[in-house]
Amino acid sequence: MSTDYNYDEQGQFFPFFILTLTGLVTLPLTYNLLKPSKELENTAPRIQSDYKPEHGDLIEAQKRKRLRKERRIKRIVTVIAGYAIMAWMAYLIVVTARTVPKIWDPYEILGISRSADEKAISRHYKRLSLIYHPDKIRPDPSKNETIETLNERFVELTKAYKALTDEEVRNNYIQYGHPDGKQSFSIGIALPKLIVSEGNGKYVLLVYGALLGVLLPYIVGKWWYGSQRYTKEKVLVASAGNIFREYKEDITDGGIINALSAGVEFKDMLKGSHAEAGLAKLEKKVLAEGSILAPETRKALSQMDDSTRRKALALLWAYLGRIDLGDATLNGEKYEAAPIALSLNEAFTAISLAFGNLHPILGSFRASQHLIQAVAPGSSPLLQLPYFNNEVIKAIEGADAKDHYTVQKFMSLPEDKRRSLTVGAGLLSEKQYSTAVSVAKQLPVLEVSRAFFKVMGEKVITPSSLVQLVVKARFIPPGSTNIPEVNPAELEDNRPTKTVNGQQVENKIETIQPPLAHAPYLARDHSPRWHIFLADAKQGKMAVPPFTFTTFDKPLFDEAGKPTFNVQTLKMQFQAPPQVGDFTFVMHMMCDSYLGLDTKLDITLHVDDPAKAAALEEEDDISEPDEDSIAGQMQALKTGQPPKKKARKPSDESSEEESDTDGDAGDTSDTNTETDVDD
Repeated sequence: MSTDYNYDEQGQFFPFFILTLTGLVTLPLTYNLLKPSKELENTAPRIQSDYKPEHGDLIEAQKRKRLRKERRIKRIVTVIAGYAIMAWMAYLIVVTARTVPKIWDPYEILGISRSADEKAISRHYKRLSLIYHPDKIRPDPSKNETIETLNERFVELTKAYKALTDEEVRNNYIQYGHPDGKQSFSIGIALPKLIVSEGNGKYVLLVYGALLGVLLPYIVGKWWYGSQRYTKEKVLVASAGNIFREYKEDITDGGIINALSAGVEFKDMLKGSHAEAGLAKLEKKVLAEGSILAPETRKALSQMDDSTRRKALALLWAYLGRIDLGDATLNGEKYEAAPIALSLNEAFTAISLAFGNLHPILGSFRASQHLIQAVAPGSSPLLQLPYFNNEVIKAIEGADAKDHYTVQKFMSLPEDKRRSLTVGAGLLSEKQYSTAVSVAKQLPVLEVSRAFFKVMGEKVITPSSLVQLVVKARFIPPGSTNIPEVNPAELEDNRPTKTVNGQQVENKIETIQPPLAHAPYLARDHSPRWHIFLADAKQGKMAVPPFTFTTFDKPLFDEAGKPTFNVQTLKMQFQAPPQVGDFTFVMHMMCDSYLGLDTKLDITLHVDDPAKAAALEEEDDISEPDEDSIAGQMQALKTGQPPKKKARKPSDESSEEESDTDGDAGDTSDTNTETDVDD
């Protein structure tokens, strides 16, 4: 038996091979591009406003540029090219002629029925011999017949006849499908013969060497290096290292902005000549705005030798101060730098949380607020409202005001007074004022109604138990009127529970997203986050790491866009201290997207001795009368319902009557703390 290798000279199988390989790459990439995004920014509603800031076209251009990067143009191009190749291969499959190998069939060769017996086969063969024997027939030139073709035809007829009548030949046909016995077979290779033809071998080797020795290692290496060069905050590891070296326990809000300029991402943004282009003009503009730069920032800016970092820092302060740089390129770079700094601030927050010092943690959350709203540290929170500028704020607060107004305080002013302070020559027009007030009334101000500690299913909190901090709060937008009183029942921890594996767990509740942050100067969408953590004010340390909340269990606004004032329930779980006693914490609730919406309050955790918990359980066991007792019957007359039967203790198992063991749901802790929100 021999083996014959043949190549796809007619292109019958090569398109199938290429179509399969291309599909293995293209289809997964298509799914990756088309699958619904789970990012909060793609599913949240928006605050209704038609406000367009200065340089709005540049901001939108930067948004589009950022979206193009996130959509990964290379993948889109690869998918398009993949489908083009697949379409071409499908076309070749349709138009290319097929040659199907025929199975050797003696009945078909002789042209007789399969039901014919041996005598009929012999008679038919004799008739064919009289017609097709080489001695009886002459070649027909019109049919391109030759002596050789006639001989081959008669040989085939003879083999077919013997395969049906001769025992030995018939056995070969039955076993091997051919009267001559086992035949050689060919292996079809789905490659054009052109690439293995003599003289093309060196080019084929070159292609294989490039694919396996260069391209494949490059792709694998790039993937591996790319996965290792970023932290879980999606910041370059090198940037995180630079920011770590900038960390100080007493770092200020402005110092954090300075630290963020050390990010390596700015080197990618300011490549080549971009680092030096317009730097002198930029610094001149920023340094002229003396009100936004602290002395340490001025010093840091003047002492930097790295032009890239120097320009990045100047761009960030120009963004925070909303300084018009008088140059479209510089203004575009200013808006491009802000989202980069916002991402880098997440790395600084992670570093601050690792150290646990309270001051940098608070500063990192405030830095996020400043970057999202384009408001410099120390400036008025009223700058978050459309059309508000320093002149308008001076008219509202007064020229000698020491403390800035929050949006809540401004909106709490009587309407007439608020309008008279804001509308006028050199201030806002009526339309601008209406737009600003409309936005203010949509800001998600989360006001705490109650905060307390509890252990699920227990009446007291014991050492080292898993404690829940339950925060009951309502979204009350600034300027809201006719705010209903809180129903006391809603301030209890009454979320529905179910029993799973003998433990109580909360039922899954629908999640509601707040509107995207109203941040007209930020060249990206951002969904607000609320961070709640506990701090030890005496030591200036974080006691319980932040829990981040992005969704809520009840709607914030109704279909008409009016606030619902629903009581929202936020929970965070941590382990109680191992000692018995009272532990006073400061609870911080900070929104990362707006200035002046933060809440700070004192809250006390009371940890009881385990013996007290056991005593309370025993008291509960004897506090409810038995169903068959006189007290139980009297209670049934009063309430109309018999008391629940108590579970028997092990010592009572010998009693004549067996009791039902209906488990009571655990009550909330009686150690709920009274909390006051600091204004």
